[in-house]
Amino acid sequence: MPASLMMALATLLFATMGVCVKLASAEYGAGEIVMYRGLVGVAMVGSLVLARGLSLRTAVPAMHFWRSLSGVIALSLWFYAIGKLPLPTAMTLNYMSSVWMALFLIGGAVLMGGRAADGRLIATVLVGFLGVALVLRPSMQQDQAWHGLVGLLSGMLSALAYLQVTALGRAGEPEYRIVFYFSCGGAVAGALVNGVQQWGQPQAWHAHSARGLALLLAVGLLATAAQLLMTAAYRKGRTLVNASLQYLGIVFSCLYGVWVFDERLNPAAILGMLLIVGAGLAATLLRHRSLPPDSSHPATES
Repeated sequence: MPASLMMALATLLFATMGVCVKLASAEYGAGEIVMYRGLVGVAMVGSLVLARGLSLRTAVPAMHFWRSLSGVIALSLWFYAIGKLPLPTAMTLNYMSSVWMALFLIGGAVLMGGRAADGRLIATVLVGFLGVALVLRPSMQQDQAWHGLVGLLSGMLSALAYLQVTALGRAGEPEYRIVFYFSCGGAVAGALVNGVQQWGQPQAWHAHSARGLALLLAVGLLATAAQLLMTAAYRKGRTLVNASLQYLGIVFSCLYGVWVFDERLNPAAILGMLLIVGAGLAATLLRHRSLPPDSSHPATES
């Protein structure tokens, strides 16, 4: 399958997963959804490992731990935002990760006392945050500013997770191993978060229904399949083409929002999304030009 087709399919699966997360949020907390998503991922990747005789032994367990920690927190915040915000808004805020990485590059240049930060990167970051302001403006009028900030934070932590995935790739870790340990981290962290909630709220663990179980299973299957497809697309295809196609997820989310949830976006929010997409693509282009050829990061869910 061509890399471009794998990337387009991955974005569609992620957007569909977002629909399932939003629907499941009516029956489960974010911690529960993250836990079950992790369990399904462990089962899927574990089965793949057994079937192909692969190895899960790693020489860099600490790197997997920190990657899983940042990724799981980002995922939890993202799922929470999906449950509280319009689906396109939550998806767009998470896609700010490329802009956050540009901001990290600027901060690194300043802290290391090296060359001056690229003015184009600074402009990209400013445009991205202008887009965020336009996207969140209608939400703030509905007293949802906190939820918007949670979604924005999920994008920032996703950027950290992407950088850690890059480091794992340089250390020779294959995609399936990265996804497996991330899924393990999600299962454990989701259970811990929900356990902490349970001390103060006895009904934190929700009873299952046929609909709820189907949604949880769908979240795990869609997320894991999308992760594997997207990672393979980045390994096989061109980074800039994949980064461009990745933003199809926002388009799919807008269509799902109108079709499934009867959500409507005003012109300011649409303009904000376009600014975020443009800033993200520009940040990816500038970052790609500034790094060696082997450092293109394989994207993951978080």
